[in-house]
Amino acid sequence: MSKQDMPEWCETQEWCPVTVTAELLSRKWHPVIIHRLLQEPMGFNELQREVHHISDKVLSDSLEDLCDKGVVQKEVISKRPKEVEYSLTEVGRSLHEVINPMFEWGQENASKL
Repeated sequence: MSKQDMPEWCETQEWCPVTVTAELLSRKWHPVIIHRLLQEPMGFNELQREVHHISDKVLSDSLEDLCDKGVVQKEVISKRPKEVEYSLTEVGRSLHEVINPMFEWGQENASKL
């Protein structure tokens, strides 16, 4: 990310790349959604089953936010009945370098917290 792509509030700060990444992943369900979509593209209902305990509204809002940020893309498969599929963009797929180590760290350390 170049300095011109940084949010105005942090474009002059050297710690900005960390903050931008943390801001994206700090929403409760974003890392889980990205983790599931790293496995394969999914429809809304399938994704909701994979992300246990998430409401329709929260999943919808999270997917909209991730789409707006260019991490997830939504493809309409059919209009009647309405069927969509969510998948990661190239930017989203690059998050495997962040998400997979988070998963591994959690496996190793969750019981210590």
